[in-house]
Amino acid sequence: MTSLRITVGTQTELPLMERGSKESLDTLDGNVLCESDSLNGETADVITDSEEAPGLDKVFQSPVPEEGACSKTVLALKQNKKSLQRHNSSDKLVRDARDKNKKLEKKSVSSANLFSSAPGSRRGNYNLEGVSVKVFLRGRPITMYIPSNIQNHDDQKPELPSEKLQLEWVYGCRGRDSRCTLRMLQSGEVIYFTACVIVMCDVNHGTQRHFLRHTDCVRCLAVHPDGVRVASGQTAGVEKDGKPVVFIWDSSTLQILHQIGLGFFERGVGCLAFSTQDSGSYLCVVDDCNEHVLSIWDTAKGNKIAETKSTNEPVLCVAFNPVDSIYIVTVGKSHVHFWTWSGTSLTKKQGIFGKYKKPRYVQCLLFDRTGDVLTGDSEGQILTWGRSAADTRTLGKGAKDTYQILRHTRAHDGSVSSLTALRGGFVLSSGGKDKRLVLWSDTLTQLKECEIPEQFGVVRSIAEGVNGELLVGTAKNALLKGSLEHGFTPVIQGHTDELWGLATHPTQNIFMTCGHDKQLCIWNGSSHTLSWACILEDTGLCADFHPNGREACVGLSTGKWLVVGMHTHSVLSVHSDGNEQLSVVRYSPDGNYLAIGSHDNVIYIYSTGHKERKGEFSRDNSSEEKESSQEEEVSKGEGENSVSERISSSNPLSGLRENSGDPRLLPVCRGAMSPYGLQPQGIGRVVSAGSDPRSESGWVLAS
Repeated sequence: MTSLRITVGTQTELPLMERGSKESLDTLDGNVLCESDSLNGETADVITDSEEAPGLDKVFQSPVPEEGACSKTVLALKQNKKSLQRHNSSDKLVRDARDKNKKLEKKSVSSANLFSSAPGSRRGNYNLEGVSVKVFLRGRPITMYIPSNIQNHDDQKPELPSEKLQLEWVYGCRGRDSRCTLRMLQSGEVIYFTACVIVMCDVNHGTQRHFLRHTDCVRCLAVHPDGVRVASGQTAGVEKDGKPVVFIWDSSTLQILHQIGLGFFERGVGCLAFSTQDSGSYLCVVDDCNEHVLSIWDTAKGNKIAETKSTNEPVLCVAFNPVDSIYIVTVGKSHVHFWTWSGTSLTKKQGIFGKYKKPRYVQCLLFDRTGDVLTGDSEGQILTWGRSAADTRTLGKGAKDTYQILRHTRAHDGSVSSLTALRGGFVLSSGGKDKRLVLWSDTLTQLKECEIPEQFGVVRSIAEGVNGELLVGTAKNALLKGSLEHGFTPVIQGHTDELWGLATHPTQNIFMTCGHDKQLCIWNGSSHTLSWACILEDTGLCADFHPNGREACVGLSTGKWLVVGMHTHSVLSVHSDGNEQLSVVRYSPDGNYLAIGSHDNVIYIYSTGHKERKGEFSRDNSSEEKESSQEEEVSKGEGENSVSERISSSNPLSGLRENSGDPRLLPVCRGAMSPYGLQPQGIGRVVSAGSDPRSESGWVLAS
């Protein structure tokens, strides 16, 4: 049937009405309701504001039918609205039609999201033919076609699987944009964070425990003087309820003791520290708002004691004086601030650089045994600060003490990235540009040094282990263990930028990853170690193992794709399909074909050749012809700008399935007819990398 759009009087956008369908009309305050009993159950409003409707013929989207109840009614309405009669309708039918129209209008105006429905409500709407279901994803209506082998899908009552997921291991730590990330617990575990997870790792036994109560990225943590309690702060989330907060929790039981600052902190928590002199009775927190508010909290009660605006410049580190908790120091961009805390008030004094060059950033600090402050800055200096005596002799100075530089030590080429106090009064510093670790005496006399390998990046944080071993966190998200005498070896490694490609080995506990850092990594899932890695020429976005496990395919952002040998650890061949990024590569289960999904809206099918011809591929025209009808069917009704994002295949060719990247849900891969309601409302941070999310049985899906 041909679509018809009716507008009378004001130019109002109206739903479509099918020609030749049965209409029911009613008048209400000069408005006319036309209900169409078409297949899609759509409705159209006919609105009149005046006796004349010039240009009526021009607003029709298709030729006006010569005969028909609706067209006759419109002509009658123009002559006399009051003489309008109902045709083929009853009072009940009109009321039902009006109620149905209001519901449809309300749904259209609000763009109701499927995932905001209450539990137990319908998650989608069938059309009357039962060939598709419409859902709402991020406010957009998505039509998905129902497989022919599914009957009465709306009557099915899915149940949650009995299987449960448990986090086993976290690869990498957050060091690229965070400082002071490593701390030691009384249990001998090193604690650090990445993403929303706080990891407690026993580096000697190779085990991990995880604190999983944060809802967004963790930005800082501090360990209580008792070595058991931990404070951790997170950034603001992307959801409306995602607000920054600090948890004080027990590292032995993983139980939360206090939740502080909910609704008080803005944007996120930048840095925090426990007091030392009074056995950790107080916690100092600096948030990430424009004024970088500094606040002090009671750790026993969880209530705020004092607060003040700190500075408009970034604050990178905060610490209590270990000798007297009323003194607090903060450092950051071009400043060192000394705070005096009394009751509910905080008083600030600026550190005076005097004759020394004022650095762009003061990045780290610590207190020595005497209570003096040591700072490391972007100029490679270690500055020792102390309080000068009050100047009562100089006219106009008044009896005010000041904080000045007592000693200047040239420590590193480039910046000083971290300062750590070791047992015995020694100080360990790390450099940015020179990548050196330097051991200093309590008088800042250089004793030893060691250089960190280039592949691990700049040192961000240092912690002293149980037996004097050193644990080092780097800017390339690695955790190293070792000593200045014998060097360092990696314990934990990870990617340094967004991770997009992920594939699991068909027979072994091995998986492969690639991402924006241009690294291709092969990981051993049993030992949780990096087996080998190589640098790609471009960003890697997708990957898949051949069913034989001896080779793998990696898709790049430039349209190129590589075949890599697992035994030779080398690139076997390089190919290219267009200049758009490749979002997905998949081998067929028998390994004879390779499907490549590109952002040029094309799925390329390749024949892998004979088994003995490694790395050789040829474009399979016959497979393209076989696949063309299936591809056309998948894309039908989904628009011409659909980009292939996911491909899976249960059979060599006939089972090819793909997801678009609009973001839409096409059968079937991650977005399928049966799991179409997986994504929650307000989904923000999306997991970008994933291999086949199905279990071996095919009945359990991870999302």
